[in-house]
Amino acid sequence: MGSANGLVSVQGKQPLFSFGVISDVQYADIPNGQSFMGVPRYYRHSIHVLQRAVQKWNNLQKLKFVVNFGDIVDGFCPKDQSLNAVQKIVDEFKNFDGPSYHMIGNHCLYNLPRNMLLPLLNIPSFEDRAYYDFSPTPTYRFVVLDGYDISAIGWPSDHPKTLEALKFLREKNPNLDKNSPVGLVGLERRFLMFNGAVGKEQMEWLDCVLQDATKLKQKVVVCCHLPLDPGTLSPEALLWNYDEVMDVIHKYNCVKVCLSGHDHKGGHSIDSHGIHHRVLEAALECPPGSDAFGYIDVYDDRLTLSGTDRMESTDMIFSP
Repeated sequence: MGSANGLVSVQGKQPLFSFGVISDVQYADIPNGQSFMGVPRYYRHSIHVLQRAVQKWNNLQKLKFVVNFGDIVDGFCPKDQSLNAVQKIVDEFKNFDGPSYHMIGNHCLYNLPRNMLLPLLNIPSFEDRAYYDFSPTPTYRFVVLDGYDISAIGWPSDHPKTLEALKFLREKNPNLDKNSPVGLVGLERRFLMFNGAVGKEQMEWLDCVLQDATKLKQKVVVCCHLPLDPGTLSPEALLWNYDEVMDVIHKYNCVKVCLSGHDHKGGHSIDSHGIHHRVLEAALECPPGSDAFGYIDVYDDRLTLSGTDRMESTDMIFSP
């Protein structure tokens, strides 16, 4: 995934700014378990990965902010502990000497409804929307998407967005268990209840933001818990309407990198328009003593991810 030569070529050049990254902490005060595929999960250890990340980020003394790519606590967290568990992890992020930007993932929504979750994560929200943007410098803009805008989890059961998601799943997935991909082929395997979609209003907002960024000659980094490119990973982890979102993104030349979590093993691809897609390895799947976090140095022509341990370093070079 990383380019050793690329990493060497920027040595000695100062980045415009740098920021920390971590994904899928999925903390819970429960014994270790495993995924449906049998991959070990270390629920209590993941908070220690985060603590070491915050210590490293602070020691670097150069990071402008950090981004958490969702799934702050695990779905197996006992529901009477959900609020405390989320607060506990948020408090760890507050130990970082700067702002932390969060996005929601499916495991967040298994624990708390949106109206409770968004204030805890300090996500700027109107009518429980969880998408927003920010500009750390005049030349760069970060766009945080809400991949569970249309979702069967997180909204009230009678909410129009819940009903739209359930109707969509009935049409796309014939299985009784809507988290099962049995019988679904290829990219159809993304039509699972633990994924979601970007809705019409958010799509229009994204279009306006990218139009504005183009006018301002800003480079854009898109962040979403759910991956947006099938080249990075298994199709079971993709945003339901990743293709529609990418159609909007590809209308413009400003988006250079898309960062995401959700698919714990991580991945990296470059799409047909030269946009890098980097899926970050999960903190949850780090055995005791190992880590998965990193920081990204931002330049005019690249984002350079320096990963720790299980998070692979990646040089993402693009046309300025």
